[in-house]
Amino acid sequence: MRRLVVAITLCTVAARPAAAQVSYRVGWWDAASVVAAGGLSIIPYAAGLPHGPPPCALPCDPVSLPGIDRAALHTFSGSAGTASSVLLAGVVAGSGLASLAGATPAQVRGHAAVYANALAWSLATSQWLKVLAHRSRPVLYTADAAAAASDRDSRRSFPSGHAALAFAATTAYVVMAGRERLPHRTRNAVLLYAASLGVAALRVSAGKHFPTDVAGGAALGTGIGWLAAKVHPTEP
Repeated sequence: MRRLVVAITLCTVAARPAAAQVSYRVGWWDAASVVAAGGLSIIPYAAGLPHGPPPCALPCDPVSLPGIDRAALHTFSGSAGTASSVLLAGVVAGSGLASLAGATPAQVRGHAAVYANALAWSLATSQWLKVLAHRSRPVLYTADAAAAASDRDSRRSFPSGHAALAFAATTAYVVMAGRERLPHRTRNAVLLYAASLGVAALRVSAGKHFPTDVAGGAALGTGIGWLAAKVHPTEP
């Protein structure tokens, strides 16, 4: 019986991934990457981009919108905007804390590097896509369009940066948790993706974005979160 117990224990330990084999490598390039992405994300605001007037005559014509986006013109809630930011902070913090469960110190450092890259590049990419898309926010389709036209942020609707960051954090966690077999990964993934969807829904309810804006942000964040966790170098 003792031999059987020892054999089962050895098999169980052997089935667990070794920390040295799965931890991400952390180097100077991580800091350089995050700083570069942070700098890129600041440029649009520092340079006052996008330049020029709104891309449509004010107020913009709702007929030009896809049918799914017209519904957003009737949902403007200041409290929903605040709630979306609070929930986003919860998603980012929650995914980070979930990645600590069962992780070694080396894995924790690696997770921090992956998260920092995923979030920084999601922010930078979303900011520049906003400039390139130059899409009007829902407010420019309302009677308040003239008052909001002078604010350049009113022309940064696509994609949703909140949705991009929420889905980037969640997807990075899911990829790392699956790769390193972290505990409670399925439950955490369901909760985090549900919260990320909540962030996206609240941005629409707040009148900050159209449904297609948050869908684009979700797709962007998912892709960058997956890529950051997949291509980041690992320890030999």
